[in-house]
Amino acid sequence: MSTDKHQSLGGVIVATALPYREDASAPAGLAVDYDRFAEHCRWLVDNGCHGVGPNGSLGEYSSLTDEERRRVARTAVETVGGSGVVVVGVHGPGAHQARHWAELAAEDGADGVLCLPPTMYRANRDEVIAHFEAVASVGLPVMVYNNPIDTKVDLTPGLLAEIAQIDNVVAVKEFSGDVRRVLEIRERAPGLEVVAGADDVTLEALLMGATGWFAGFPNVFPAESALLYELATTGKLAEARALYEPLVAAFRWDSRTEFVQAIKLGMEQVGRYGGPCRPPRGPLTDEHREQVTADMARAIAALDERKAS
Repeated sequence: MSTDKHQSLGGVIVATALPYREDASAPAGLAVDYDRFAEHCRWLVDNGCHGVGPNGSLGEYSSLTDEERRRVARTAVETVGGSGVVVVGVHGPGAHQARHWAELAAEDGADGVLCLPPTMYRANRDEVIAHFEAVASVGLPVMVYNNPIDTKVDLTPGLLAEIAQIDNVVAVKEFSGDVRRVLEIRERAPGLEVVAGADDVTLEALLMGATGWFAGFPNVFPAESALLYELATTGKLAEARALYEPLVAAFRWDSRTEFVQAIKLGMEQVGRYGGPCRPPRGPLTDEHREQVTADMARAIAALDERKAS
């Protein structure tokens, strides 16, 4: 593992939502709005986030054409390159596909890549390691992504200790929801950065030594998320808890099936553009819409009260 020659992939990196505009000739009648996406990336970094992560699940990468997927990554690099880091999602069913996306990310100037184990297939230990070896061979810093809920493959602390031996693997986005793993990963793979991956256990993970937050809800609350990270990593626990607790009900949507739709609705509630999703994601049910709206309203009210005090 080589961390010394690469910049850190820590801090608050936003898994960017992707805006569409209606266009009858585009896939599913929705064209990617690259100008609006660029403005959103710039807004996130200007509000204190350390960088952006295009082409993740939140960015609906699997609903994009190959041409769109590459242009989304390029847009992010062109917009915030130099002022923020860009960690491009290179997820793919096979090692050859993930490596291809990593090669394009390197060509386009990304700072690093985020990579799931093989998608659409329950890979075994050797297949998982081969997958990450192929991606890491490109030369960019790699943040491996443990999301056992979606991939059905669990990158346990023991397996991560092996993966961490691969040159250029520098971090893990930990989305298991088990905060006990943060310390165990740090014990077994001391050079591997642990990055909080689930918004609703972020503070707990940061207090246990996570050095980053690769996040969904900073699409909605970038400045407050950057502040939460700063408070948590500088020992200001009482202030961090006071900021975090009213937000957690909204943050829990980051771990639910409808997280993309929920975060886009949250963006609308703070005056940003969220917009629709491409299939397979449809609109929220009335019940879910009401619940997201209520959880977000409480979060916004708490932040307004904080600003007024």
